[in-house]
Amino acid sequence: MDSSVTIATVILSISLILSRILYVIYWSGRPLRNKSLGPVSTLIVLGSGGHTAEMLNVLSVLQKDLFSPRFYIAAATDNMSLQKARTYENQLADKTEAEVDKIAQFMQIYRSREVGQSYFTSVWTTVIATLHALWLMIKIRPQVILCNGPGTCIPLCLIAFIFKVLGIRWSSIFYVESIARVKRLSLSGLILYKLYMADQFFVQWPQLQRIYPRAHYVGCLM
Repeated sequence: MDSSVTIATVILSISLILSRILYVIYWSGRPLRNKSLGPVSTLIVLGSGGHTAEMLNVLSVLQKDLFSPRFYIAAATDNMSLQKARTYENQLADKTEAEVDKIAQFMQIYRSREVGQSYFTSVWTTVIATLHALWLMIKIRPQVILCNGPGTCIPLCLIAFIFKVLGIRWSSIFYVESIARVKRLSLSGLILYKLYMADQFFVQWPQLQRIYPRAHYVGCLM
């Protein structure tokens, strides 16, 4: 009898979790949930190799007062990206006479794996990076996440998705694939696309949209 109850409980629990995941996937991609119609706290993931330049270019066409406050995150070893973001925000502040500290914050996150690091040692660094990402997500609790390819976005987006499933926080994830990706998605993009974690998925080349039909073709943003 006890074993039957245990099995039934496990099956019920799994069914509820799967139902919740399907619910989250279904509602992802719907209009942004913002009942107050006010500004939304926005997490912006930066990365080296051109990712930051592309992201700042995307930000330049957004209505800044609607995406505020802004939290910029880059890898712990990527000081240049945060420097570019600070310069960008300082230029905005000069135009609007706003105080940068009130509308933007700049943070760093541990990498799961450095270039050339062995896969064996990367297991430990991945655990640390994930815990750090969890702490940042609890601290920031963003309503919107903007990312475009750096690997540092994966643990943040994964935690955001888990928060959705658990009903802790609904963060809308907007992913813009890098313009350098012409024929296939980056690893980060592929993960977010295949696992249905991104609410909106944008590509900059029409052939990518034909291969990945759930993506939206927006043309070249650079």
